[in-house]
Amino acid sequence: MYGAERGTRDGVPEEDREVAEVPEWGRVSGGGRAGRRRPLRVVEVTGPSMVPTLYHGDLLLVQYGAPVRPGDVVILRHPFQQDLLVVKRAVERRPGGWWVRGDNTFAGGDSTDYGVVPDELVLARVRARYRPPARTAKGQRSVTELLGWAASAVRAVRSDSARLRAR
Repeated sequence: MYGAERGTRDGVPEEDREVAEVPEWGRVSGGGRAGRRRPLRVVEVTGPSMVPTLYHGDLLLVQYGAPVRPGDVVILRHPFQQDLLVVKRAVERRPGGWWVRGDNTFAGGDSTDYGVVPDELVLARVRARYRPPARTAKGQRSVTELLGWAASAVRAVRSDSARLRAR
């Protein structure tokens, strides 16, 4: 799974990879469309482009083929490096596809660099985020720490379209 060199996967350094795909997790009904199923998958976030919404190491439940609306967090193929999957926020629909932005304006690597992303490169919509518990040196946590983690570990990734503006 990981390359021989620490911090790489398939020979690609972790800092150059936005999300790493994990095998298919399950299937869910397609929201009222009879006979149509949309696969759910779990992906892992690597990189800082979506901080503070998503952090390095977060796990995302994503739905492939789900309709995208402005403000949704999506998984897409990088327009110039199509073997690289990235996670961004779909800001607005434009002629030719979606304008996408990272929530961390200092990280870059979004439509301000590569323009409108064609529809066929937008693969999935993020449904929920799971934040694994932080590891401690002793491996022990207080009850308060565990309750705090449990309250914030799993949550839906909501649209923040009211505060987003495409540039």
